[in-house]
Amino acid sequence: MTTLIICSSRSPHANTTRIAQTIAETIDAQVVTPDQATPELIAAADRIGFGSGIYWMNFDRRLIDLVDHLADGAGREAFVFATSGLPETPLRRYTESFRKRLEHKGFRVIDTFTCRGLDTMGPLAAIGGLNKQRPNQADLDAARRFALQLP
Repeated sequence: MTTLIICSSRSPHANTTRIAQTIAETIDAQVVTPDQATPELIAAADRIGFGSGIYWMNFDRRLIDLVDHLADGAGREAFVFATSGLPETPLRRYTESFRKRLEHKGFRVIDTFTCRGLDTMGPLAAIGGLNKQRPNQADLDAARRFALQLP
């Protein structure tokens, strides 16, 4: 099975990129940014992972725009992963809304993964950020387990 991982990581800490690379190494996948995700690369993949850092309780706009402009997923498998400074709240289920966006495009979302990441947005920088040293080895191990259990 050919797997493509499309990862949008704007943080200078590369939180989401580290998770994407761990998943890719585990399942022999290629990692690209939304700008590098050509229609040909997307069409050639049997399964696509979509990953993003969370910015103001949402996936990166570049990844959302990419999905919104994709052709029909035609039942292909997809998985979703994210890193964030704060936990997902019941009031704003960003992973669920992104999952629905993919399903609307015809993808069959098989699983999701989230973990904390160093967050130095805005005033958090003054205190050195939240979740220092994250994602850590335990997070990377969890990402590896997540990848291994993908069908």
